[in-house]
Amino acid sequence: MIRLAASILAAPFGRLEEASRQALEAGAHWLHIDVMDGHFVPNITMGPLVVEALRPLARTYHAWLDVHLMIEEPDRYLADFARAGADLITVHAEACTHLHRTLQHLRELDVRAGVALNPATPLVMVEEVLQDIDLLLIMSVNPGFSGQQFIPHTLDKVRRARTMLQAAHAHALLEVDGGIKPANAARVVEAGADVLVAGSAIFGNARTIEQAVQDFQRSIISRET
Repeated sequence: MIRLAASILAAPFGRLEEASRQALEAGAHWLHIDVMDGHFVPNITMGPLVVEALRPLARTYHAWLDVHLMIEEPDRYLADFARAGADLITVHAEACTHLHRTLQHLRELDVRAGVALNPATPLVMVEEVLQDIDLLLIMSVNPGFSGQQFIPHTLDKVRRARTMLQAAHAHALLEVDGGIKPANAARVVEAGADVLVAGSAIFGNARTIEQAVQDFQRSIISRET
């Protein structure tokens, strides 16, 4: 099953819960929560309180809270996000001095563990931890801001990531984040993605949230059939 993760970074913060509910009602499977610290990326966004506030809504719809930590020293905050209700916490390989230790910490917190790679970071950076993760996130834009354009050569990286996971007999989901739209969703799925993260394409266009999610569903279904 291909999962659609609605990135709330692009949602209107004045009605965040309402917009998130509309996305889940329309068929989004996860809520993707981008956490930025102004150091690892040039933006500051949200923290554990937002995760905690959305936890009851996510539970109602049996949706995962997919927390993406684009921050320096992520180990300092793993317990806070776990307590807040994160189902999955993804850290950046570039931000972890001892990646295996960080993943062990997530296991001890009883949270699913993910690792993200920036567009210019080679896949070799995660080869030694493929058996320790539940999700591999390939960034298809340079992280920091919503609404960026998909980097075309990322498709090849997604294909190579899928091949790498299969060769290692790893069970991690493959997630792609950045510039995902209904127009390119089928190609990203064909390249090997299990999870598509979409923000501005769901929350930031002239169509309603329901219509936007349905556009993704049609695109994905056309690929699967």
